Amino acid sequence: MIIQGFDPISDPDARILILGSMPGIASLEANQYYGHPRNAFWRIMGDVFGAGLERPYAERTAILKDQGVAVWDVLKLCHREGSLDSNIKDEVPNDFAGFFVQHPRIERVVLNGGKAAKSFEKYVRPLVPSLTVTTAPSTSPAFAAMRYEAKLDLWRTAIISADQGQGR
Repeated sequence: MIIQGFDPISDPDARILILGSMPGIASLEANQYYGHPRNAFWRIMGDVFGAGLERPYAERTAILKDQGVAVWDVLKLCHREGSLDSNIKDEVPNDFAGFFVQHPRIERVVLNGGKAAKSFEKYVRPLVPSLTVTTAPSTSPAFAAMRYEAKLDLWRTAIISADQGQGR
């Protein structure tokens, strides 16, 4: 099945770009980033920024934009059966050359898991070789090997180190 991702959640003044690989089935059906109820992304964003699941999706995305955070996926299109990243084939990346022109203040990228990291290195890193990049543990419910508290600590560190020196 051909899967197409979402437009980015972004503001031109964004400083941090969080990248996943490609939305899963639950996210596509909900028409929301990280729409699976057991995905830890919005719980983590709630603990870090107050953009948790108790808020409507539009409010969560507005909070992230207000905090200088953009969210997107490395891939625009792919073939995939189910939601597992390991099933992704025939990848087509998003237009990062255009994205970085429209978002010139991006200073750090936080990658959501291993597949996002692998695809980023293949398609995006050559465009921005000096950009600071951190791979955080996947928020996917398929990655249950790490406790939530440990994921939160690593995500918080990745995001806070992105804010060092910015007066936040």
